[in-house]
Amino acid sequence: MSVKKALDDFGKYTVKQARTNLTKKKKNDTKGLYNSISYDLEVSKNSFSLSFSMDGHGKFIDKGVKGVSSSAKAPNSPYKFGTGTGKKGGLTSGVDGWVKRKRIQFADKKTGKFMSYKQTAYLIRNSIWNKGIETTNFFTKPFEDAFKRLPDTLINAFSLEVDNLFNFTNKK
Repeated sequence: MSVKKALDDFGKYTVKQARTNLTKKKKNDTKGLYNSISYDLEVSKNSFSLSFSMDGHGKFIDKGVKGVSSSAKAPNSPYKFGTGTGKKGGLTSGVDGWVKRKRIQFADKKTGKFMSYKQTAYLIRNSIWNKGIETTNFFTKPFEDAFKRLPDTLINAFSLEVDNLFNFTNKK
């Protein structure tokens, strides 16, 4: 097996499993993040470069986000609501769109009437802001699993590449 093939298999496996995890964890609402997960393998004469990419909010779904008043859902996350470093209105637009797509409307406890989408979205946003977003590791887990399997494969591939280079050099 060549180094290129080993790294290509690593990239394909990681992307496939990350997409599967998104679907299993019901985090695949619009398929935007799902479709954005990809890898790029660049091969040059003396080096290889493998990189992964996805929509920006994928890192928050993967690592989770600590809430303003609780970090129970994502205790080890490097991200936290309320730091002022995030995109302004990102949570608002995301939740508003999700509530409308899913047609979610809470009922008012006193009157029994349905709340507007805007009111429902506000309550959900407020809960997410305070409690945070749960860590899913939808990308981290398959990456780590593939990485654990990679060394043996890569070592074997490298030894074949070196053998082929050695044989080619000796024939000249």
